Amino acid sequence: MAIRLFNTMTRKLEEFKPLVEGKVGFYSCGPTVYHYTHLGNLRTFLHNDFLKRMFLANGYDVRHVMNITDVGHLTNDENDSGEDKMEKGAARDNKSVWEIAQFYKNEFLRDYNDLNMLPPTVMPHATDYIKEQIELVQKLEEMGYTYEIPNDGIYYDTSKFVNYGALTGGSLSGNRAGARVDFNDEKRNPYDFALWKFSPKDVKRQMEWDSPWGVGFPGWHAECSAMSMKLLGNHFDIHTGGEDLSRVHHANEIAQSEPITGAPWVNLWLHYSFLLDKSGEKMAKSKGEFLGMDAVRTRGYDPMVYRYFVAMGHYQSQLAFSWETMDATAKSYANLVRRVADLLSAKDETVDTDVYNKWRNDMIAAMSDNLKTASVLVLVQDFAKSDEINNATKLALMNFVDELLGLQFVDRAKKLVLLEQEAAPDEIVALAQQRAEAKTNKDWGMADSLRAQIDAAGWTILDTKDGYKIVKKV
Repeated sequence: MAIRLFNTMTRKLEEFKPLVEGKVGFYSCGPTVYHYTHLGNLRTFLHNDFLKRMFLANGYDVRHVMNITDVGHLTNDENDSGEDKMEKGAARDNKSVWEIAQFYKNEFLRDYNDLNMLPPTVMPHATDYIKEQIELVQKLEEMGYTYEIPNDGIYYDTSKFVNYGALTGGSLSGNRAGARVDFNDEKRNPYDFALWKFSPKDVKRQMEWDSPWGVGFPGWHAECSAMSMKLLGNHFDIHTGGEDLSRVHHANEIAQSEPITGAPWVNLWLHYSFLLDKSGEKMAKSKGEFLGMDAVRTRGYDPMVYRYFVAMGHYQSQLAFSWETMDATAKSYANLVRRVADLLSAKDETVDTDVYNKWRNDMIAAMSDNLKTASVLVLVQDFAKSDEINNATKLALMNFVDELLGLQFVDRAKKLVLLEQEAAPDEIVALAQQRAEAKTNKDWGMADSLRAQIDAAGWTILDTKDGYKIVKKV
């Protein structure tokens, strides 16, 4: 099936053509493990997972590399200044850099697993590829792309790379100091960036290494180029990341990679739009306050509700987050789980292969057309409600939806069936009976109050045509 994706470099939808038939190699920028991962970052990782599942559904062999940044990411990315985020995080938590790297990596992986994301093929750490990053800088130095700023570091001279900024439609012509950043007078050009930073003379860093230029640490951008070339080769299919990375980080990756590999280094660039907070601004760690999966779990939401919420949007559109929206999403998700639970009791039916294949292909087609996850969910609602599809076929389709979107409908439905077999305690039964009497008396306020008490106790009421059922919450 033809696959179309929006290429940031060409700014248009393109049909995907793999470098090697039947295989796809893609690199996704991973977390900087100095703090918890916020929901905006997790939206980006979920879109990577949807991308991977789409390729798998189309029969591709997927090699996915996602890095762990544990050194070199400065607080001011655009001016190569400020503290290393890892060193700053260590000081904040009163731990070593290595301890916080391991702690926040584990927390990230907990969120990653709770959201049912397929593991990367390889998950390299920047600190394990220092040798390769030094070699990258040496090659660029030999080719005449670098210069040294004393007591600062080795910098890339962007004026030597004629296509700098092409990823977002920019060029170096007409640049002025300060056009993008507060200009460092020692830089030759405002866009120049650090490849290797020298350790401060009066400060002992926890993470530093010997190099041909002195003791220091790599610039943030170097790791992705060095690791992707090592693990995917000098040319690979797709590079992904949040839209904020396209203007600086990815522009710098291209500039330092293509003199070595020859253009193009990457065939297709895919960028994901922001998650907005309640103020309408991009969710970001740098704002100090941010929401992570702990907030979702603490409020009692199944992590799949957040995954479902992300799937209802499109990766090229910004998505506004609120707890009110999460409430509505939770109800929609629960309704689909309820439908699947009812399907599990279906007996003496067989899957209609022709019908199954038709709907399965329609869902793959929607995903293959620029990752239209929301269109897949519309198809799910359509076949779930259809009276012309038997239960066995619907259940088989739901199992496929779980492969394609990773929403675990069938898993949650099986748990729901088990919970429904558990008898409610006497006090909950009494509250349910009082609610039924209140409804008979049309005392809707009392009925709602009693339902709230039942919900707060971990149970819920399902109204049926014959009355009601009491079930434990999933």
